[in-house]
Amino acid sequence: MRHLPVLPVEVLSLLAPVSGEVWVDCTVGAGGHAALIVHKIAPAGRLIGLDRDAAMLDLAGPQLANLPVTLVQASFDQLSDVLENLRIEAVDGVLADLGFCSDQMDDPARGLSFQSDGPLDMRMDPGSGPTAADLLARLNERELADLIFEFGEERFSRRIAKKIVATRRIDPIATTRQLTEIVRSCVPRSRGIDPATRTFQALRIAVNDELAALDALLAQLPRVVRRGGRVGLISFHSLEDRRVKHSFRDAAVWEVKTKKPVQPGDEEQRNNPRSRSAKLRVAIRR
Repeated sequence: MRHLPVLPVEVLSLLAPVSGEVWVDCTVGAGGHAALIVHKIAPAGRLIGLDRDAAMLDLAGPQLANLPVTLVQASFDQLSDVLENLRIEAVDGVLADLGFCSDQMDDPARGLSFQSDGPLDMRMDPGSGPTAADLLARLNERELADLIFEFGEERFSRRIAKKIVATRRIDPIATTRQLTEIVRSCVPRSRGIDPATRTFQALRIAVNDELAALDALLAQLPRVVRRGGRVGLISFHSLEDRRVKHSFRDAAVWEVKTKKPVQPGDEEQRNNPRSRSAKLRVAIRR
């Protein structure tokens, strides 16, 4: 599935980038949002594109070639350091799409999806840190249950953890198919999302330390965005959205531009089913 940037019209309308400004796309991915923004701020402006996944920078590069774009391999919680290294004191805008590029989701080798079989990796930077399979092998039953409940908001977490521990005594759990079958055997089927969704979300969050990285980014934004600058964050589950909402409540720092999160309309959801859970919140730096 070709990657499509979510909420493209709403991003440009609410963030309103203009010629000459300096912007950061904290999760450049395939370059969809970055291309939208840089065409508004070029030629006098500049966009800094971050991604912790080097493969995404390789994918975005051709789309952003010959444009005023600087691509940096870095996690978005390193935003302050990246700007300091580039000798940029403050920026006019920041966008962070906290979802995943379709190219990542559709690559079985990444282990992010239960739609196809592959190794249980899930790392955004494949060169560092433990994999999801490592966590499933190392954590005890209680730790697994707590992780799946906290990060996946899965009410059957204890049942799933028990089955994982029983299974790994016989065979290591090393593939997405193995984990999917375990979870589906523990969680009653219902209309809506696949029973494996929440467990995969929980492991991915844990492997990539996603919530700690988001907290770090939110703490840095007031220091790096100039007064009148705009910030947009697109989240895909409630754990992220609650953090963004809480951060923007600081009225001394932010003027909230979206009283409720902006979500894709019916047409976008039909054209891009992966957009259906996206929520965009925008605030202006006071």
